[in-house]
Amino acid sequence: MNDDLRVVFESPSRGACADRALVLESLRIPYQIVADPSSCALVVPAEFSARARDELLQYEEENPPPVIEKPAPVFQHQNAVPGILVYAIVVCLVAGMEARGTFAFDWRGAGRVDGVLIRAGDWWRTITALTLHSGLRHLVGNLVFGGLFGLFAGRLLGPGVAWLTILLAGAAGNLLNMLLLDPTHKSIGASTAVFAALGLVAGFVWRGKLMRQDHWAYRLGPIIGGLALLMYTGTGGPNTDVGAHLMGFLCGLLAGVMLAPVRSGLANQRLQMHAGWLAILLVGFAWVVAYLRYNPATIM
Repeated sequence: MNDDLRVVFESPSRGACADRALVLESLRIPYQIVADPSSCALVVPAEFSARARDELLQYEEENPPPVIEKPAPVFQHQNAVPGILVYAIVVCLVAGMEARGTFAFDWRGAGRVDGVLIRAGDWWRTITALTLHSGLRHLVGNLVFGGLFGLFAGRLLGPGVAWLTILLAGAAGNLLNMLLLDPTHKSIGASTAVFAALGLVAGFVWRGKLMRQDHWAYRLGPIIGGLALLMYTGTGGPNTDVGAHLMGFLCGLLAGVMLAPVRSGLANQRLQMHAGWLAILLVGFAWVVAYLRYNPATIM
């Protein structure tokens, strides 16, 4: 081999050079592998360089490098059971006290969403309405779906952060729905928070890229799935407040998108405990304010 040599291929991998050397050898093109500790190169005589490059280019086109799928992010699921139990206890407790007329108090009148009264300053209604139900069927439905969506949310975000976020997103959903509807609009039920939990999961999974991202259907899958569940479970029945369900879902979706970038910090158990207690205190405080405002003894 003469001294006028040209480099036709370089790589940090000696194996890659060896593969392409076989191509040149099969074509009877003289070559030499020049290597050092960090890289290697294929060199050929100058008169063969153009042909060698063409043949190696053709080899590259016929043998593209394998596509290596990125593994889904490893995510440690948290214990969602405490949040679900507290949710069930709170809504059942309020339902029982309302049914018995505990404290001689009009629970529904003081706690339901009422567009006129919220506009007049009864802010707590956006929270207290989430704990009220029109009957056993309404209560059981929200317990089942709230427990299911709360399970997913709690496993992803932790029970405390998940339910605090669900509560705030549900309250925001009630507020937005009230502002968009006629001022005389009235409503009750945890379903706004239930669909906030669904939106929270969809937004968190989508923004956190917890599913495969190599196809648009996978990228948008969490949001599409959430909307499908919203349409299937949240739009039926003559008394269904579709607007509240949609607003709850959208507020939860936004919250999930905002929380996904900080998911690594959500495993902090102290954070979860503080968030859980804050959610309970917010509900309790809202009802205390409602009681002080509408307690018959106070009014008289």
